[in-house]
Amino acid sequence: MPVADVDGLEIAYEIHGDGDQTWVLTPGGRFSKDYGGVRETAEALAARGRRVVIWDRPNCGASSVDFTGPSESEVQADALAGLVRSLGLGPVIIAGGSGGSRVSLLAAARHPDIAAGLAIWWISGGVYGLMTLGCHYCGDSISAAWTGGMAAVVELPTWREVLERNAANRERMLALDSREFIATMERWMIAYAPREEQLVPGLADADLTRVAAPTLVFRSGASDSNHTRATSEGVAALIPGARLVEPPWGDREWVERTQAAAARGEALFERWPLLVPQLTEWSDAIDAHL
Repeated sequence: MPVADVDGLEIAYEIHGDGDQTWVLTPGGRFSKDYGGVRETAEALAARGRRVVIWDRPNCGASSVDFTGPSESEVQADALAGLVRSLGLGPVIIAGGSGGSRVSLLAAARHPDIAAGLAIWWISGGVYGLMTLGCHYCGDSISAAWTGGMAAVVELPTWREVLERNAANRERMLALDSREFIATMERWMIAYAPREEQLVPGLADADLTRVAAPTLVFRSGASDSNHTRATSEGVAALIPGARLVEPPWGDREWVERTQAAAARGEALFERWPLLVPQLTEWSDAIDAHL
């Protein structure tokens, strides 16, 4: 498995296909590149002539853990840009869903030189959706650190994969001061707090108006409380020239995927390959314009 050194972090990645147009695909949650639907989407894009990078963000999969920065998403966005530069890929199309859409947006806004295009879906937002994220990503770790220090944190299920797949991560985490770790988690948690003029955590709405990359936004379902329709529509309205389109699934896709994951262990992202025809049609138009 290839690993790149990005500012001292080990970032695990794979490259699929060898086309001239390069993509970086980012999953959501703290899921790795091996989670169902991610590699399959990359392979489907590669079959249509694209070169596609899938990767493990810091704190995901086989990559290093990193507890710095104003928010976890910003750490990951900077790592995405660092990976693109480290691999010498030049401007790429940045794509992702759920947490991956947030990381992709932040990367395009913070590092415009690496973004040839931006394609995003399931953008987390809304009061309930964002407050849920803060608790989901940070709550258990804060509680464990308060009651049992870092020895308790490394026993949490949320960190199991990164500790099993990168042995050095256990040492890194156990070496952390628990109070400093709590302060980091609280800073990362509050980054998700809903704010006026900030549809996407860590990114002011004014910054969205300065995103220059051609952008494709898939509209979220009206039934989706985690990635609200208003958020997707608002992001598309703020990014100059962004194209807002309907996804290749019904309104209850996120609800049904979460139910299937809970009931049968199915992957939340396993239907992402259905996006590929629309993604490639749009990206072909980018190439034609250039």
